[in-house]
Amino acid sequence: MAQQQQQMKRALQQCIDAQKDDLHSLSRDIWSNPELAGNETQAHDRLVRFFSRDKTWTVDSHYKLPTAFRAVWDPVGGLERALNVGFLCEYDALPGIGHACGHNLIAEVGAAAALGLKSALENQSELLQPVKITVLGTPAEEAIGGKIDLIKAGAFTDMDLVFMAHPAQQDAPFLPGVALDEVIVKYYGKASHASAYPWEGVNALDAAVLAYNNLSALRQQLKPEWRLHGIIKHGGEKPNIIPAYTELEYYLRTPLVKDLFDLKAKAEACFRAAAVATGCQVEITYPYNSYYNILPIATLANLYKNNGEALGIQFPEQPNNFSGSTDFGNVSYVVPGIHPFFYICTDALNHTEEYAVAAGAEKAQLYTLRTAKALAMTAVDVVCSPDLLRKVREDFSQAKRKQGKHLEGTDTSLTAP
Repeated sequence: MAQQQQQMKRALQQCIDAQKDDLHSLSRDIWSNPELAGNETQAHDRLVRFFSRDKTWTVDSHYKLPTAFRAVWDPVGGLERALNVGFLCEYDALPGIGHACGHNLIAEVGAAAALGLKSALENQSELLQPVKITVLGTPAEEAIGGKIDLIKAGAFTDMDLVFMAHPAQQDAPFLPGVALDEVIVKYYGKASHASAYPWEGVNALDAAVLAYNNLSALRQQLKPEWRLHGIIKHGGEKPNIIPAYTELEYYLRTPLVKDLFDLKAKAEACFRAAAVATGCQVEITYPYNSYYNILPIATLANLYKNNGEALGIQFPEQPNNFSGSTDFGNVSYVVPGIHPFFYICTDALNHTEEYAVAAGAEKAQLYTLRTAKALAMTAVDVVCSPDLLRKVREDFSQAKRKQGKHLEGTDTSLTAP
């Protein structure tokens, strides 16, 4: 079996290398036409065309969401239960700065890894269980959490493993990310002339400023890894009118989703206290899906690291903490998977104009395709070894148990706490 695995790994590398021009073109087209979350029509259509070229893929456009898609390679045609290996593509951009988080490269990695694994599996008759491949196009990671909506719609129901990778400043087999909630706070007061009869007014801006200061004071009592940061989106109309309406937007982040309960309760107390102090009414809403931290699957992370090193990837010492958030965290609660990070030949930081330029540069291609190969090689290891598959599932169960006692009564596959 070891010799067979090495042959499969060589085959997938050759496949990805043979299609590198097409894969670069795919990525470049997405990069050249940045589209915001939920509006990725051109990227969706481009990816659908990419997989539809090969009739062995069954492609569903607009799959469960307007700009999501699914491409499935199933050599047994559903006649028997196959191990379903998933690869995820993201492709939404950021307002004003385009693909400054490199989601065009995420789409390329997902497509390349899927093509590579398919090449490795074709004509393999010695596997103990047939394998099928599912590529999911997952829109709106930056703003809405498209993967979470796809979870709710059942898109991950029959998946056994899931893989994706995200560009960053260095290679890392695993970083947990942090749980995230976005909260909108609206204060309703009463307008009045600010000079002639201010006593007739109820100042909603005072409420917003008090809430902002309350949260600033709260930070002193927060754990070092907890984060809350926000803005006053609307502060009034004119200086001579006591504001009757104000609005704040805040992000709340904690390393573990279980801690998000506590931070939300503390923040809401600050928001409500400001309303009481000023006599305003307050409305607190969470308009979008909550993002969970990524569950660790050590077996997959170690396999990916070994395969990456065999390809020349260097993994420096990992940072002690990482404060980014992703809706892949929610996926990690329903399907065992991996979300490594990869270097793209730049020291620029994500969400900057410089990183957007780097994500479209040709020199990023070596690192992008190397990452795709490492993902596909990791998939080969697992599908060829029932023992490894069992260990992955054990890691998954153990990671969920550690979180589960804090999430009783909450369906972690659907909505956030």
